[in-house]
Parts: sequence; C-alpha cells; structure tokens
Amino acid sequence: CSFDCIYCECGYNSERRGDKRLHTRSEVKEALQHRLSAMKEAGEGLDVITFAGNGEPTLNPEFEQIISDTIELRNSYYPNVKISVLSNATRLKDDSVFRGLMQVDNNILKLDSAIDETFKLLNAPNISSYTVEEHIEGLKRFKGNFILQTMFVRGSHNGVELDNTTPKEVNAWLEVVKELNPKSIMIYTIDRDTPEKDLQKITPEVMRDIASKAEALGYKVSVSC
Repeated sequence: CSFDCIYCECGYNSERRGDKRLHTRSEVKEALQHRLSAMKEAGEGLDVITFAGNGEPTLNPEFEQIISDTIELRNSYYPNVKISVLSNATRLKDDSVFRGLMQVDNNILKLDSAIDETFKLLNAPNISSYTVEEHIEGLKRFKGNFILQTMFVRGSHNGVELDNTTPKEVNAWLEVVKELNPKSIMIYTIDRDTPEKDLQKITPEVMRDIASKAEALGYKVSVSC
C-alpha cells in the first residue's frame, strides 16, 4: 500500500503482513464470473461490487483492465448493480489508474487532512516527499467526478498529538472540498481497535457538526460514527 495509515490494518506496518501476490486479470475475472453466475442461478440479489480490503486496489498493474472486465460481467449478470472502488488516491498520476477509476459508478477517494503535517502523520506515505498538495492535485484530475472520503480522529502517534477535527483542520478541509467539488462526501471515524493504540473515536455530535458545515456548502454528506 502507498500509505501506512496509523488507523488501518491494511496499510500499517506493511512489512508485518508479508508480501502477497497480486491476482492477475484472468484470475480476478474467472473468480468474479464464477461468483456472479452462482448468485444469479440461486436467485440472489446484489447491491454493489466493491474493490477494497487488505491493500490498495490500484496497485494492481492490470487495474484498468480488471475494471473493464468487471463492467462487462456486471452488465451480463446484474446490469443495474453499481461498481465501487475505495482508493487512497496515491496513484492518480498513473493514466491507467485514472482511466480505470473514471469507469466506475462510485469512485471513492481519500483525503484525511488538508494540512500537510497532519496528512503525513495520519497516512504515513511510503514516499516521504509525498505532500498533501500533490495528493490534492491528483484529486483535481477528476473535476468533481468522485466521492470524497475522510477519516476524522484524534489522539497521538509516537508522542505527537493529532486532531483533524479542530477548527483549523476542518476549515482547511472545507476549503479543499470547495476546490475539488466532489459528487458527495463520506466521513467516518474509527470503529474498532487500530494499530496505533492512542487514537480516539470522534463523538457523533462532533461528526454531525462537521457534516453540517459541508452540507451548508451544498454537499451531500454521509456520516458513519
């Protein structure tokens, strides 16, 4: 993963997880076709096909082709079902990744802080020179054709205090929201144990207050807390 996020097992201390082989395009297509076919035959419903989980989907070198195959299979078996990708948005300079994400119904991209110090503390990018400004420029490529996802949390990491719910943080985030103009926004907080033990869940009241500020700008906001 391009981030070693301090709140997420999929990206934290990647050396502990060991190297895992990326599935090939043909393997993904075969597995998905088998699953969709079985579900269709059994008369099972389906809401959404989501790429997420233990790692970053766009790291697969065949990501764009896998998305194309997924769309083809979706159209054959469940034509009304949406396709979603949850991405940390670190590989948006790659034109193939960009094209793949532009094909899906729900292109969900992360931005946890608009302030570089907090951004790096929360996400711990594997390339130390990677900045929040660079991250935001990548998001701008979509011209608003994406869903913005943000994790709100407070606590400390390696003795450094962090809190991306402060007025300074939220105001900076809202300014970037206006620049990016996403289709909608998803905000959430931690809901289980995290690799960094000194993090705290944000209260529903604070989460709803942040959401109301974005809603006042005209954005649809979903809150998970």
